[in-house]
Amino acid sequence: MTYDEFNAFCGALPATTHVVQWGGSHVWKVGGKVFAIGGWSKAEKPAYTFKTSERNYYFLHDMPGYRPAPYLASRGMKWIQQYDLPESADDDLKYYLSESYRIVSLGLTKKKQKELGLNQP
Repeated sequence: MTYDEFNAFCGALPATTHVVQWGGSHVWKVGGKVFAIGGWSKAEKPAYTFKTSERNYYFLHDMPGYRPAPYLASRGMKWIQQYDLPESADDDLKYYLSESYRIVSLGLTKKKQKELGLNQP
Protein backbone atom coordinates (compact mmCIF):
# COMPACT_ATOMS: atom_id res chain seq x y z
CA MET A 1 0.00 0.00 0.00
CA THR A 2 1.35 3.41 -0.90
CA TYR A 3 0.99 6.45 1.34
CA ASP A 4 -1.56 7.89 -1.07
CA GLU A 5 -3.64 4.70 -0.80
CA PHE A 6 -3.18 4.67 3.00
CA ASN A 7 -4.29 8.29 3.29
CA ALA A 8 -7.26 7.76 0.95
CA PHE A 9 -8.41 4.70 2.92
CA CYS A 10 -8.11 6.37 6.34
CA GLY A 11 -9.65 9.60 5.03
CA ALA A 12 -12.72 7.72 3.79
CA LEU A 13 -13.57 6.60 7.34
CA PRO A 14 -16.15 8.84 9.08
CA ALA A 15 -15.04 11.75 11.29
CA THR A 16 -11.31 11.34 10.75
CA THR A 17 -8.61 13.99 10.77
CA HIS A 18 -5.09 13.91 9.36
CA VAL A 19 -1.94 15.61 10.54
CA VAL A 20 1.72 15.23 9.60
CA GLN A 21 3.84 15.09 12.74
CA TRP A 22 6.59 13.12 14.48
CA GLY A 23 9.20 13.58 11.77
CA GLY A 24 6.88 13.47 8.77
CA SER A 25 4.57 10.63 9.79
CA HIS A 26 1.01 10.60 8.45
CA VAL A 27 -1.11 10.45 11.61
CA TRP A 28 -4.84 9.67 11.43
CA LYS A 29 -7.21 10.38 14.30
CA VAL A 30 -10.86 9.92 15.17
CA GLY A 31 -12.26 12.20 17.85
CA GLY A 32 -8.73 13.49 18.48
CA LYS A 33 -7.38 10.01 19.25
CA VAL A 34 -4.76 8.32 17.03
CA PHE A 35 -5.83 5.14 15.23
CA ALA A 36 -3.23 4.87 12.43
CA ILE A 37 0.28 6.11 11.68
CA GLY A 38 2.11 5.89 8.38
CA GLY A 39 5.86 6.33 8.73
CA TRP A 40 9.10 4.86 7.50
CA SER A 41 10.75 1.63 8.57
CA LYS A 42 14.49 1.43 9.21
CA ALA A 43 14.86 0.22 5.61
CA GLU A 44 13.24 3.50 4.41
CA LYS A 45 10.12 1.64 3.23
CA PRO A 46 6.57 2.50 4.26
CA ALA A 47 5.50 1.16 7.64
CA TYR A 48 1.95 1.35 9.00
CA THR A 49 1.11 1.31 12.70
CA PHE A 50 -2.31 0.54 14.16
CA LYS A 51 -4.02 -0.38 17.42
CA THR A 52 -5.19 -3.98 17.77
CA SER A 53 -7.30 -6.14 19.98
CA GLU A 54 -5.34 -8.26 22.43
CA ARG A 55 -6.05 -11.36 20.33
CA ASN A 56 -4.80 -9.76 17.10
CA TYR A 57 -1.76 -8.35 18.88
CA TYR A 58 -0.62 -11.81 20.00
CA PHE A 59 -1.47 -13.27 16.58
CA LEU A 60 0.56 -10.65 14.68
CA HIS A 61 3.49 -9.77 16.91
CA ASP A 62 5.71 -12.62 15.66
CA MET A 63 4.36 -12.88 12.10
CA PRO A 64 6.74 -12.01 9.24
CA GLY A 65 6.27 -8.36 8.22
CA TYR A 66 4.69 -7.38 11.56
CA ARG A 67 6.19 -6.33 14.87
CA PRO A 68 5.13 -4.66 18.10
CA ALA A 69 5.04 -0.95 17.30
CA PRO A 70 8.16 0.91 18.38
CA TYR A 71 7.56 3.15 21.42
CA LEU A 72 3.87 2.24 21.78
CA ALA A 73 4.13 -1.50 22.43
CA SER A 74 7.08 -1.01 24.77
CA ARG A 75 4.71 1.00 26.98
CA GLY A 76 2.27 -1.91 27.21
CA MET A 77 -0.08 -0.70 24.48
CA LYS A 78 -1.41 -3.18 21.90
CA TRP A 79 -0.10 -1.51 18.75
CA ILE A 80 1.42 -3.34 15.77
CA GLN A 81 3.54 -2.06 12.90
CA GLN A 82 3.27 -3.62 9.45
CA TYR A 83 6.40 -3.22 7.33
CA ASP A 84 7.99 -4.64 4.20
CA LEU A 85 5.04 -6.73 2.99
CA PRO A 86 3.91 -7.28 -0.60
CA GLU A 87 0.86 -5.53 -2.07
CA SER A 88 -1.07 -8.76 -1.61
CA ALA A 89 -1.21 -7.90 2.10
CA ASP A 90 -3.20 -4.69 1.43
CA ASP A 91 -6.54 -6.33 2.22
CA ASP A 92 -5.19 -7.47 5.59
CA LEU A 93 -3.89 -3.97 6.29
CA LYS A 94 -7.27 -2.46 5.42
CA TYR A 95 -8.93 -4.87 7.86
CA TYR A 96 -6.51 -3.97 10.68
CA LEU A 97 -6.82 -0.23 10.00
CA SER A 98 -10.63 -0.55 10.12
CA GLU A 99 -10.42 -2.50 13.36
CA SER A 100 -8.09 0.08 14.87
CA TYR A 101 -10.53 2.82 13.90
CA ARG A 102 -13.40 0.84 15.47
CA ILE A 103 -11.50 0.17 18.71
CA VAL A 104 -10.42 3.79 19.09
CA SER A 105 -13.86 5.19 18.23
CA LEU A 106 -15.50 2.90 20.80
CA GLY A 107 -13.06 4.27 23.39
CA LEU A 108 -14.35 7.81 22.92
CA THR A 109 -16.89 9.14 25.38
CA LYS A 110 -20.52 8.46 24.49
CA LYS A 111 -21.00 12.21 24.15
CA LYS A 112 -18.10 12.48 21.66
CA GLN A 113 -19.35 9.45 19.71
CA LYS A 114 -22.80 11.01 19.43
CA GLU A 115 -21.34 14.39 18.44
CA LEU A 116 -19.37 12.69 15.63
CA GLY A 117 -22.25 10.40 14.62
CA LEU A 118 -20.29 7.26 15.44
CA ASN A 119 -21.40 3.89 16.80
CA GLN A 120 -25.03 4.96 17.03
CA PRO A 121 -27.82 2.34 17.05
